[in-house]
Amino acid sequence: MAEVGRAAVRGPGALLPGGFWAAVAVWLERPQVANKRLCGVRLDGRRRAVLPRTEARGRRSGCGPEDGPGPGQRSPEGGPGGRPSAGPERPQGRLQHGEDKGKAAAAPLLAGPPGQPGQAAVGADGFPAADLDSLWDDFSRSLVRDNQDMLAFLAGPGTGSQPEAQHELDVVLRTVIPKRSTQCPLSAPKRDIVVQDVLNGTVTFLPLEEDDTGNLKVKLSNVYQIQLSHIKEEWFISVLIFCPERWHSDGIVYPKVTWLAGELLGKLARWSVESRQSAFKSTLSLISIVKYSKVYQELKEKYKDMVKVWPEVTDPEKFVYEDVAIAAYLLVLWEDERAERGVTAKQSFVDLGCGNGLLVHVLSSEGHPGRGIDIRRRKIWDMYGPQTRLEEDAITPNDSTLFPDVDWLIGNHSDELTPWIPVIAARSSYNCRFFVLPCCFFDFVGRYHRRQSEKTQYRGYLDFITEVGATCGFHVEEDCLRIPSTKRVCLIGKSRTYPPAGEASMDVQRTQYIHRRRGCPQSPPSRAPAPPAPGAAASSAEGPDRCPDSHGAPDVQAEGLWLPGFRPREKAERVRNCAALPRHFVDQVVLQVADLLLGGKQLNPRSSPGGRLKAWNRGESLSLSEVADKLDRETLQRLKRECGGLQTLLRNSHQVFEVLNGTVHIRDWREEKHQKGKHPEAKRTPLSGAFKTRLCWFFTHHPDGCALPSHCCPFAHGPEELRPPRRKRRSCELPPPCEGPAERQAPAPQGCMVSETFPLSSPPPSMGT
Repeated sequence: MAEVGRAAVRGPGALLPGGFWAAVAVWLERPQVANKRLCGVRLDGRRRAVLPRTEARGRRSGCGPEDGPGPGQRSPEGGPGGRPSAGPERPQGRLQHGEDKGKAAAAPLLAGPPGQPGQAAVGADGFPAADLDSLWDDFSRSLVRDNQDMLAFLAGPGTGSQPEAQHELDVVLRTVIPKRSTQCPLSAPKRDIVVQDVLNGTVTFLPLEEDDTGNLKVKLSNVYQIQLSHIKEEWFISVLIFCPERWHSDGIVYPKVTWLAGELLGKLARWSVESRQSAFKSTLSLISIVKYSKVYQELKEKYKDMVKVWPEVTDPEKFVYEDVAIAAYLLVLWEDERAERGVTAKQSFVDLGCGNGLLVHVLSSEGHPGRGIDIRRRKIWDMYGPQTRLEEDAITPNDSTLFPDVDWLIGNHSDELTPWIPVIAARSSYNCRFFVLPCCFFDFVGRYHRRQSEKTQYRGYLDFITEVGATCGFHVEEDCLRIPSTKRVCLIGKSRTYPPAGEASMDVQRTQYIHRRRGCPQSPPSRAPAPPAPGAAASSAEGPDRCPDSHGAPDVQAEGLWLPGFRPREKAERVRNCAALPRHFVDQVVLQVADLLLGGKQLNPRSSPGGRLKAWNRGESLSLSEVADKLDRETLQRLKRECGGLQTLLRNSHQVFEVLNGTVHIRDWREEKHQKGKHPEAKRTPLSGAFKTRLCWFFTHHPDGCALPSHCCPFAHGPEELRPPRRKRRSCELPPPCEGPAERQAPAPQGCMVSETFPLSSPPPSMGT
């Protein structure tokens, strides 16, 4: 056995040893966070156990002289050597005399109550869960009978002085599931036993393999241990391998020793001092990870060509693979639901606010009858076949937007409809369920405002939607999806908390809750709308205990809405990023701000006669508030009407300005040349299609001209240098074959910076031209 890596834990010592066990829990429950070739794990069982007494003598086996280095010998791969001696150190977080045992064990080890076996659905993933009790009993007997070296390895350092001491261990059986991909053929899931010794600060991983008779046994060659040690007031985390010479790496479930001693050890050391605790569940906690991995890979292969023909302005890779992942999740969830209910008919659905409609297309193509509704038609709708039903219509919460014959309502980034979807599902029918993936924060009417400062706005909004679902009578479950988005927590209502006979009283409760959120007079929903009180229309826009319609809508109760004030978004999406402002107005603001930063130095309407000067004026740095104080009130009000205001305009003018941490200064393109080398190679191109297609603002307006010579500046120094912009290929066209040598653009001069800031797909910056 040998120590192959050791890392010092830098950070607050008060977080240890609890922080170490929190880090170990991540590697046990969510190894895919560190090892990207894994899909996840399935916890098959859990129990408390004790090691057999060490005074028993038996044949020493495992890593003998013929198998690998013995205790204290160095690893042949150049590791730091054998297990650290118990000399001056406090072994691996061992409790001091009088220290509370429960305090050390209070760190999150694994989900589920300690000491109770975690049961998994036998055969749910295509292979049965093994019996942890019988596996551990057989392994314990083999330790005493055949393998004293392994027994000493599990016992940890410092136990020689306490040969009689016995304490409970936390033993976990898990199945490690590799990720499926076309490049990497599917590796079969592997099982292992994880032994956590809180008192000694060690966690040992015992991989299992089948013998010739089909029984599981410990694969001694791949046993490794992670331990926490305290030496001279410093904390260390080490990785030890029982048989380093016989270690077998498949690059997936069993990584290389160098990866364990480097990547994994570094992550564990960092996680051990991070006091942050996630307020969300682990990903895919409600479905089978094995099934999801299989379905997701199949859908990804089936619909990957959508990326090539995506006609929308949005990022195709993000939206295609995100919707494919959501569809895979729903397909597995619905398959499990059909098995639970004993039915074979596939569930029907309606996607409210379906957007590009890809999720509807995938689910419909996979055999689920359904449709999508959105207020605005998208270009990509025309590309789907006739089996994909998409409707252009506004959804307003009232009795005409009920879906009594539909099994599931879906809200995928449904914005203002998100809090209404549980209500619509509850009132559609007793058997209607819902799935929502909240993104933007909307209340029943208008924006959602956080009411508890101790929570993040996102966590508070999820709790609000959960409260809505519970008030509507659903058992609301939460899960975290694996999608390329920061907002990836979904809420699911599959069952009700009340019998069908209680629908009438529950609907009264829903109505009261909805109107209480807005401080409105309570009345039954629009099935029998109560007439407004005298003078109510005149005072509806006044007072905090009324429900104003911020959009100036007519009397919405007369329209049959469930709540006055709701109004769907406009059909024509309004541009609110300063791109719709007149060019002359933008140029005027750019010149004003540049004049402030340059200290009032007169800006030259043409290039300086002497060209580039040696002492180029870079100006000063001002905060956004200081810049705003210098602008007139009318300009600020005009900017305020746009999303982001002054800051957005300055960011859009990124040829001229750099905005960082609330301050703005003149951009120096000489520094951009040096910073280019710091960018990842994948994000840099040798020549952008925007090179010399726009005039240089500095050449035209800066009192000292451009800081770069003409042949190095990515912008044109005068109209004679302008190149026609390369024609943007239509998104729906398939990519052309590789260009031949004669069709390629001429390369930029050596040693000069080329434009990699303005791809053709981005809006042109303001340059005062």
